[in-house]
Amino acid sequence: MPIRPKDTTVPRTDPRLRVVAATPISEELIGLVQSIEPRIDFVRDQALLPPMRHPGDHGGDPSFSRGDAGQARFEALLDTAEVLYGVPDEKPAALARTVAANPALRWVQTMPAGGGAQVKAADLDAEQLERIVFSTTAGVHALPLAEFGVFGLLAGAKSLPRLLEQQRTTTWSGRWTMGLISEQRILVVGLGTIGRETARLLHALGATVIGTSRHPGEVDHVAEIVHPDRLAEVVGTVDGIVVTLPGTAQTDKLLDEAFFAAVRPDTTIVSVGRGTVIDEDALLRALEAGRIGCAVLDVTAKEPLDPSSALWRHPLVIISPHTAALNAAEDRLIAELFARNATRFLDGEPLINRVDTVEFY
Repeated sequence: MPIRPKDTTVPRTDPRLRVVAATPISEELIGLVQSIEPRIDFVRDQALLPPMRHPGDHGGDPSFSRGDAGQARFEALLDTAEVLYGVPDEKPAALARTVAANPALRWVQTMPAGGGAQVKAADLDAEQLERIVFSTTAGVHALPLAEFGVFGLLAGAKSLPRLLEQQRTTTWSGRWTMGLISEQRILVVGLGTIGRETARLLHALGATVIGTSRHPGEVDHVAEIVHPDRLAEVVGTVDGIVVTLPGTAQTDKLLDEAFFAAVRPDTTIVSVGRGTVIDEDALLRALEAGRIGCAVLDVTAKEPLDPSSALWRHPLVIISPHTAALNAAEDRLIAELFARNATRFLDGEPLINRVDTVEFY
């Protein structure tokens, strides 16, 4: 059984930190990282890193190939690292290979906010999980995902699916009432960095926010906090739901048949965490029953979403291809976060966003 990570890091004696780029990063951002933390030796071979097609494209162009000789050079470079900037090629199997081959590896900075899922998929043993600290980029994506959460709630409140259909069919119908976010009660499922930012934006719009957390206490802009076990009790009191939870064994299909049976008719649901949190079959039945009036999904249980999925064609569903978090500042923000964490690592201080290697979030 892996040991839950402690809140401290062992102080170092080596004054330098050897970081190897395992994922694409520009020379400009490498310079930024080293300007923030000059004790870093940032090793990279740009010829071995796939070109990025857009900001946040940490896997790079899938048509890129190193060839056998290039792959051997890439792996040899990774095996000299004390720290990896990114999971190699964003592939858990490549992470597992590197961890096994490099006993000097001590820290891996994953690129996704949900990087714990990559670590879990690598199926590392207890010694490896104890030896290496893993961190994520949680917080970097909070504002864009919170804005998408608000967008989704507005889409439901303002009848966006109906408007799009009427425009498509050139239908000028009779008028109807629309919802007011300022008059609504919104449930934020998960009060991590994304959930808290969502609550802040919703509070500014005048909404009443309730949220879920396993830990008691107060959270700014949240009127009420309930334990996830009480979801079915409170969901019938809200007009909209924003799901921000990571994908873990504890959250898998947390929003299930019982949850959707308890929702108020015409409730809007927005999903920006991980698609596995929602039982998609139960969601479809709730849509058909009129219990969900609009579903706005940036994430699905399996990605890409299968073309045969009924979610694609449902008139009350809006699909975003897991793109809500992407923005022009993402790569810079990740680099700055990594630099701050490198300072903490070098100084023996707790890392920001350390992965819990029991629940992998």
